[in-house]
Amino acid sequence: MSHIVQIQTEVRDPVAISAACERLKLPQPMQGTFKLFSSEATGLGIELPRWRYPVVCDITSGQLQYDNFEGRWGDRCHLNQFLQSYAVEKTRIEARRRGHTVTEQAQVDGSIKLTVQVGGAV
Repeated sequence: MSHIVQIQTEVRDPVAISAACERLKLPQPMQGTFKLFSSEATGLGIELPRWRYPVVCDITSGQLQYDNFEGRWGDRCHLNQFLQSYAVEKTRIEARRRGHTVTEQAQVDGSIKLTVQVGGAV
């Protein structure tokens, strides 16, 4: 039997956002109001490589605002890398908060396998 799963990432944790930027060697996010092509967005601004405009994280709603003009002003793969790094860092933060140990293993396809050991021992 097949199951379809849809996951929508909400980006709400400023500590995990900062850790994701550090992991990817991006500049640290800055709080402010940022100009996009034809609008403005307020939140934590993330500078992705070779993107014309920042990605803005609204930590209240968990939503991202950006304008990459369907890839012409920024490669979506950089946004996907940021979201993956955010998810890894948020998982680490929450697992450690509960006293669990996290191990990480990079996969050949670019994905990351996280193992959370309940109780802290590996």
